[in-house]
Amino acid sequence: MALESNQELRVERLNPRIIQTFEDEERAAFDPLLTAAVSGGRTNSQRQAPGGGGTQTSATNTFSGSIGAEQFLPTGTTIEASATSTLTDSSIHTSKFAATRLGLSVTQALLRGFGVAVNLASLRQARLDTLASHYELRAFAETLVADVEKTYWDCALAERQIEIVTQSLALAEQQLAETEERIRIGKLADTERAAAQAEVASRREALIQARGALATARLRLLRLLNPSQAPRQAQGAANLEHAAGFWTRQLVLRTQPIVPEGGLDDVESHAQLALAMRPDLAEARLRIRQGDLELVKTRNGLLPKLDLFMTLGKSGYADSFGGSVRDLDGESYDALVGASLEFPILNRAARARHQRATLTREQLDEALANLAQLAQLDVRTAYIEVTRAREQVAATAATRSFREEALRAETEKFRVGKSTTLLVAQAQRDLVQSQIAEVQAVVSLLKGLVDLYRLEGSLLERRGITAPGR
Repeated sequence: MALESNQELRVERLNPRIIQTFEDEERAAFDPLLTAAVSGGRTNSQRQAPGGGGTQTSATNTFSGSIGAEQFLPTGTTIEASATSTLTDSSIHTSKFAATRLGLSVTQALLRGFGVAVNLASLRQARLDTLASHYELRAFAETLVADVEKTYWDCALAERQIEIVTQSLALAEQQLAETEERIRIGKLADTERAAAQAEVASRREALIQARGALATARLRLLRLLNPSQAPRQAQGAANLEHAAGFWTRQLVLRTQPIVPEGGLDDVESHAQLALAMRPDLAEARLRIRQGDLELVKTRNGLLPKLDLFMTLGKSGYADSFGGSVRDLDGESYDALVGASLEFPILNRAARARHQRATLTREQLDEALANLAQLAQLDVRTAYIEVTRAREQVAATAATRSFREEALRAETEKFRVGKSTTLLVAQAQRDLVQSQIAEVQAVVSLLKGLVDLYRLEGSLLERRGITAPGR
């Protein structure tokens, strides 16, 4: 339920889709670009009249249009194709003049910006960012599942504590009634009543605390599960009433805390599993790959910018637009081949970027080694905790058994007049503490196993949950 409805997980699920948009943004660098332009203008000017006799006014109307397409290829090649047409109508000429040109231009980077590796580096980095976001989502899902399970066991522990304290309260009340009766018939002194009354009051206090702990744990579990009845927005009286109903919803715990069957593998197996499955280590390895791509970009940026370019054009001229298009079959053409060079003398910006990328790449290696070491520490520490908790379960069970026998013996002694109310109350208190300690040990073991599986990155697989990042 939590993986379907948890509100925080709903937020986190959007991150991969958001980050994936950067892939499309980087891919757009290789999208074709279409351009078009239309313009018109009129020019009035004075010029010397023929024969030198004063000046005359001339008017020129110009209309032009162009269309073009441009494509940048991952090889570092830029291809441009264009078509332009201009129509000029001047008052000093008897006919109009039209010119049409078809052009093709190719520019190839030879040093900086050359090759698929450098031109696809940013796109590949964006893809790695998307993959890293899946690992982050997986880590969040594992943490959520662990929190749900541990909170569930907190609720189960609180319920069991209520049962134990309720039983002990009934026993204390029975002991108080028996003490009152023995005082009434003169077998006990009046001073014995205070100890029995204090024990009843103490049990009632413990019951209040246990109920408060259960109520708090229930709220935390409801928040994590976020049942489908929970409103996404609490606006208006109806939604507020709906939200109140959500928080007062009761939970039925069907699984009680018991010691799981089977033991653990050796600690080395769990440690090696963590190195292979932890999502944070997988993400760190992706960051190293991103660092390698950044080095490709900055290393290429150290090179001079040397481009080879070629431009070809075919032109047609006539007194009309249609005529100029038909004249494209004529002999008018233009061709241009050349190279351009650009290189900053000191090139300090590019050198600084490359040095930064080199140091960052080294830092990523060290960060991965540090993270792997922390993962080993986490798993080995959790393994020790699980081992301790399992041993603690056996020890607390033995203690509880002995406390039961001690209470039975103390009660029998009290009934024959060889013990006091205070000693019986102490024996009852010791039994309650041992019973609670036994349940706490079992819950501690169950929560320790959850933490161990989470820290080694296998919790979702062990629960049969398929998640991104695997």
